[in-house]
Amino acid sequence: MKSHTEYLWFKTKQRQEIIDITDTVVEHVEASGVQEGFVLVSAMHITASVFVNDHESGLWHDILEWLEGTVAPWEPDRYRHNLTGEDNGAAHLRSLTIGHEVIVPITKGELDLGPWQRVFYGEWDGKRRKRVIVKVLGE
Repeated sequence: MKSHTEYLWFKTKQRQEIIDITDTVVEHVEASGVQEGFVLVSAMHITASVFVNDHESGLWHDILEWLEGTVAPWEPDRYRHNLTGEDNGAAHLRSLTIGHEVIVPITKGELDLGPWQRVFYGEWDGKRRKRVIVKVLGE
């Protein structure tokens, strides 16, 4: 079995951003030479996410509004975690809700995604350097 590991680094300009990383993941799958297998894409920070969804700006807006309005409003006094001196309790809950990793099948050397599916990095507490691991496994 082949194994190929790469790291993607991000330092977002905004505290929250959604970034389409599909093309970069495809490049690493191609570099791996794996024809049949899986790629794991995982945020290596507890205030970020990796997820699969549609590349549509209205949806991104909806996701950010849903996180702010329903899941975890950015209200520092609301979270016990913030008593530690941090102010990112909401970001931890957002990551927990969206998830920190995805596994995507590789078939005939290509990501085997549905017609509208893309891979995204979700940053919930940005403006600092963070990384994502891309691990390709297969034959």
